[in-house]
Amino acid sequence: MSEPLAAIPDAKEPKSGQAAVPLFDAYAPAEVARRVRDVGVAKAVAPLTTTFMLALLAGAFIALGALFFTITITTGASAAPAPYGLVQLAGGMTFSLGLVLVIVGGAELFTGNNLIAMAWASKRVTTRELAHNWALVYLGNLIGAVGTAVLVWLADVHLLADGAVGETMVRIAKTKVSFDPLTAVARGILCNALVCLAVWLCMAARSVADKILAIILPISAFVACGFEHSIANLYFLPCGMLLAAQSASPIGWTGALANLVWVTVGNILGGTVLVAFVYWSIYLRKDRADGTTKTLA
Repeated sequence: MSEPLAAIPDAKEPKSGQAAVPLFDAYAPAEVARRVRDVGVAKAVAPLTTTFMLALLAGAFIALGALFFTITITTGASAAPAPYGLVQLAGGMTFSLGLVLVIVGGAELFTGNNLIAMAWASKRVTTRELAHNWALVYLGNLIGAVGTAVLVWLADVHLLADGAVGETMVRIAKTKVSFDPLTAVARGILCNALVCLAVWLCMAARSVADKILAIILPISAFVACGFEHSIANLYFLPCGMLLAAQSASPIGWTGALANLVWVTVGNILGGTVLVAFVYWSIYLRKDRADGTTKTLA
């Protein structure tokens, strides 16, 4: 979730007798909750073309972060193996490029937009508007990610490091389709809890540098821990499938689609239940109970 579709001031005029809040200070959690809710409303009613084009960009951005991750964790045949944890950490930090581009570039990412559930819980967004936004953004993310995967394949990036990069791409995809449904859902939940927390921290930030720093640790954590991100998988799986198509062990569509379905379910649960609804119940539920939250007409 980024902020291109809503004009949210960085500072308010202080009321009489109140000291101004310094612009370099982060927003307090309660204010972040209101900002996330209000941005969710703006996203739900944004023009369809704008939303779709920004979703295309987000899919491509996440794919670029996934490609950067793949290059980072690839070890050439002649290279000494590095410690697993350090390799995963390095891969997570480079994967962070994807969300940095999404947040700073103002794109629309399905997993981040799970936070629109806060506006829905406050009755400022209807169920239809919520579902429509998620479906449109997911479609745009899919096209952007798959399109990037095809471009990477056409560019022969898999031939780097004497073909080791391609071997890594195939290995990543095969690992993902091997997950059973429970594992895929659990990894999806944990992943999007961290992704949405990264977005939440960005909403507390006041500068680009603040947002980048807020993104790196949560995203590095989910990648290093091997959690599953549905939009990243829209890049990883097509890449592996394209490269393995002519091999003795191709990657089937059934396994790829199953992974995407279960990981997407997990992402929705992690983003909406563990982040959006928890923070809504802490900071915004009272507003709704008091009748100060108005339902959209």
